[in-house]
Amino acid sequence: MHLPKLAVSLAALLVLVAAQGASAFTHVVTPGESLSSIAATDGVTVTQLAEANGLGSTAELLSGSQLTIPPQAGEAQLQAAIPVSSDADGDADGALAGESASTTSQYVVQPGDTLSALAARAGVTVAQLAAANGLDAEAPLLAGASLTLGAGVSGRSPEASTASAAQSQPVGEAAQGSPGSPPYTTQQTVSSAEISSIAAANGVPASLAEAIAYQESGFNNELVSSADARGVMQITPGTWSWINEALAGPTPLDPESALENVRGGVLLLRSLLQATGGDEELAAAGYYQGLPSVLSEGMYPSTQQYVADVRALQQSFGGG
Repeated sequence: MHLPKLAVSLAALLVLVAAQGASAFTHVVTPGESLSSIAATDGVTVTQLAEANGLGSTAELLSGSQLTIPPQAGEAQLQAAIPVSSDADGDADGALAGESASTTSQYVVQPGDTLSALAARAGVTVAQLAAANGLDAEAPLLAGASLTLGAGVSGRSPEASTASAAQSQPVGEAAQGSPGSPPYTTQQTVSSAEISSIAAANGVPASLAEAIAYQESGFNNELVSSADARGVMQITPGTWSWINEALAGPTPLDPESALENVRGGVLLLRSLLQATGGDEELAAAGYYQGLPSVLSEGMYPSTQQYVADVRALQQSFGGG
């Protein structure tokens, strides 16, 4: 494990980016950005973003122009609805272990809300949120409907996922796992649009997921690396097992599906982004080297090159 030490402490990296709050703010468009990529990053829908700026939902953006990012719909209600792990007797053991509250909470859907945006902000997948509420993940939400959040959606809080990425993401032999274990390769390829859709549904910048998928495999689920990383997102058996246990929720990933391989990689990326305060370069480094290794030893030279390659690819996929 090589590279000059990062001048950032582990404690600082574990702090999540604070919520934008209930007020609008300004975003300066950078080359390659789109309404959809900015909306996904800032937790609003494309429609909300377009309407706040008097634009059509398919409008192309000019680099250097300014956009008003509207407040996230119902954000205060959503934050209040997400349970916080606590103990009335002051026992800190449960919180330290990442235990979630045992109660469920309800959230009233606001105009403009989407299942993907609510899931991303609540720290769960679209599939988990839909399943917990008996909804079709592809169907629009009805304003005024009541959704179950909190422990009724997932037994693992966003904070627990963050701790998992920064402290217990497997590296070395643990990441390697058993050669006979999943995931399994298939003669399938995926499209950029499919990767973008899965990324958006899980609150991950589409360009980052697409760039890593292309860098890792060229979108080919049949590929196996010399390190026994497999599929579109090149996931090793040990890491696949950890993603299933720590990040995938109650429904395990299908080990023979190219799209599920993508979802596994995207779930890992989401956890890495949460653990690094949204730092895409550190998340990419953690994807390649393992975040615990990056934080303790810095980026290897090969990791630095990997990150540079991913960032260059993001430009071609419409990212910044």
